[in-house]
Amino acid sequence: MNLKRKTAGTVMTVTVDGRIDTATAPEFEQGVRPHLDGITELILDFKNVNYVSSAGLRALLSLQKKMMTQGEMKLTNVNEAVSDVFEVTGFDEILTYN
Repeated sequence: MNLKRKTAGTVMTVTVDGRIDTATAPEFEQGVRPHLDGITELILDFKNVNYVSSAGLRALLSLQKKMMTQGEMKLTNVNEAVSDVFEVTGFDEILTYN
């Protein structure tokens, strides 16, 4: 998994490539969370994410909770397989994505 962060003012966009699973979820969360000070909008670009495990869902939930206290979090370019995981687990009610 690879992360690329880009910040413009109070908006941070993180492009994620690869799987977010048990092995990579901690790296994913640590690649984003420490950089959220002063950020009011977090955009996670999932164009190249093809799998999210329960560990990945926990990391997303943690980031969502953090951003709820200071702004908002959106996921973009979510593919059908990942969207299906969100729907089956009820995360489609928690996360904002397209």
